Amino acid sequence: MDSSASPFRVGVAGVGAIGKNHARILAEIAARSGGAVEFAAVYDADAARAAEFAAQYQTRAASDLDDFASRVDAATVAVPTVYHRKVAEPLMLAGVHVLVEKPVSESYDDAQAMIGLAQEKNVILQVGHIERFNPVLRQLEERMNQPRFIECHRLSPFPNRSMDIGVVLDVMIHDIEIVLHLVKAPLVQVDAVGIPVLTKREDIANARLKFANGCIANITASRISPEKMRKIRVFQSDCYLSLDYQEQSGWIYRRDGMQIVREAVEVERDEPLKLEIAAFVECARQGKRPVVTGQEGAEAVRIALEITDQIVRNAAMAQLP
Repeated sequence: MDSSASPFRVGVAGVGAIGKNHARILAEIAARSGGAVEFAAVYDADAARAAEFAAQYQTRAASDLDDFASRVDAATVAVPTVYHRKVAEPLMLAGVHVLVEKPVSESYDDAQAMIGLAQEKNVILQVGHIERFNPVLRQLEERMNQPRFIECHRLSPFPNRSMDIGVVLDVMIHDIEIVLHLVKAPLVQVDAVGIPVLTKREDIANARLKFANGCIANITASRISPEKMRKIRVFQSDCYLSLDYQEQSGWIYRRDGMQIVREAVEVERDEPLKLEIAAFVECARQGKRPVVTGQEGAEAVRIALEITDQIVRNAAMAQLP
């Protein structure tokens, strides 16, 4: 890179529970870039919080969103879901590339509006589906080309955040997007159940998705579990793969005559969020297609909303006399 060229300026909007990790990683990327990338600004609705992180990473705290947009070429958006469009749109209007945390929006229409604006302004819109950057996913992509049955479990204790959305948009959407990525066929049927426990929205849910090519996916998500679990099993005619996203480990099971043999899957462990943000910065700098596009993020939202709508309808029917 030409040493006289200006550094590529990056920043983070929202330095809460998730955004604080974005700030840490952006600072690391800038430090390792040899001056090619600058961690230029942070923004948060809480000015004191923004100032705290700006001081920690020796960057600037933007006074408002317009000020922030003027200081960066690309930004990650890690504000609550209900504010994704409100924050991302002014940035894209200013020509800033954005990585928006998942879900891209709580509304499919809002997601489509954001996609349209990104196209109009010729900026990158990447959606933060972090598991697409988990090293275990490479094992799925390399080995599973005709999945017939997929089983996902994503359980966690109550997070005391993201209470503006239910567990489907908050947690299950990770696996919805992965399933869509693996199956690559139209969805033809959804059967879903879910119940609220600690919030007014569903806190535990199960969805059974049937695709046009015959593949079935059974997805369970909970944010009221006493333990964490992030696992996926993918079956096809000749083998199945069992992977643990959290441990970044897994096993492959193959048929050998009338027996099933098991072998460990070698996974080169790494931090998925670091890989995700680094990929976004590179896409923004080079004008490349992101791993998870706005449209892929929007499709995951569309299916998640279909699941939540069915949960609401089923709950209403259960209350009928």
